[in-house]
Amino acid sequence: MPKTPAPKLTLSVQYAEKAEGMPTRPLFRRWAKAALERDAEVAIRVVGAEEGRELNRDYRGKDYATNVLTFVYDDLPPEAGLMGDLVLCAPVVEREAAEQGISPEAHYAHLTVHGVLHLQGYDHEDDAEAQIMENRESQIVIKLGYADPYGGEK
Repeated sequence: MPKTPAPKLTLSVQYAEKAEGMPTRPLFRRWAKAALERDAEVAIRVVGAEEGRELNRDYRGKDYATNVLTFVYDDLPPEAGLMGDLVLCAPVVEREAAEQGISPEAHYAHLTVHGVLHLQGYDHEDDAEAQIMENRESQIVIKLGYADPYGGEK
């Protein structure tokens, strides 16, 4: 049986907020590709608290910075393929990593996988969807060499 080719990823990474230990483009690529189930064009933007809060407020109606936002370009024709943006808020990611006792790298990896799964239609709006998405995240993150992000929660 012929092997199915791995999905292709076109990736751009933007750093509006840059700090020591920030993941590199190759790391973001590795994490995104691990979660990719079909060809995609993705932009990852790392932002500060102000931009993160502004985007969350303007697009989700929530007036605080959150760890990751996913924007899917769903108004494109199907032949255009999967396209979208992930916005990671560096101060939130780093604070959460410290609170959880994990490395910022592990948390960035998990949130990148989480965002890429959202781009592909995974969601956590109800318990059944959340269980499917969390199981998939755990599989991918563990395969990448990090601890299960949901550890003892399951």
